[in-house]
Amino acid sequence: MRRENPPPGKMPRGKSQRAKVTGSRSGEASGLTQLALRACLVASDAAFNIRDFLANASHIAFLAVRDCERELDRIEQQMDQQLPGAITQVSEPEARELLACLRFSNELERIGDLFWSVAQRAHNLPIRLPKPDSEQLIEMTSILEKMLHRVREGFIQRQLDPASYVLRADREIDQIYRASFRRHVASNQKKTPHRADVLLMAQALERAGDHATNLAEELFRLIEGRSLRHIPKKRVKD
Repeated sequence: MRRENPPPGKMPRGKSQRAKVTGSRSGEASGLTQLALRACLVASDAAFNIRDFLANASHIAFLAVRDCERELDRIEQQMDQQLPGAITQVSEPEARELLACLRFSNELERIGDLFWSVAQRAHNLPIRLPKPDSEQLIEMTSILEKMLHRVREGFIQRQLDPASYVLRADREIDQIYRASFRRHVASNQKKTPHRADVLLMAQALERAGDHATNLAEELFRLIEGRSLRHIPKKRVKD
């Protein structure tokens, strides 16, 4: 199991009383940004461990996905508790960043729930998944892990290229999901065991891709100051 847990840093306090207040608030805002970046790491860690669990039936990986889901819940709760006070004492650009952190924590918490639902469903199956099904699910989780890494990279570096990658990668996930659906439902093949479970797991991963896309759109909003959804499709960098 991989885990990176960098502790949020604190800004040094100034000499005057006013500097102390400003420094404290700036430190709190900085801590929330680090918290959002940590959530990206936790979510990508969950994707890594789902892939490990699907490929190797590792019980340690299964428990790691559960722990990631719980940690993402805690991060979202902490963000909800601390952000209202922090956002009232910062500049407009800092407030925009804090709002992005809030949206990040919300989307990543939902991604964590979806990953955990996939792990639970796979864990409850009485037999191992057939190779064609496990390979497709593993491919989807691999793409999702890369998407989450790129979102975090774009957040740190304030670059749009990672967001463009995420939008393209989401289409790959959609294609894999549709291929799985056609293979199980739209064909005339004999009904296979656990078909519904496979499709529900693929659907959960497809939805996780949609939430990762929301993160890419939020990254664009943070950098450009406007929503990607309000730009004509032909102008969106692809």
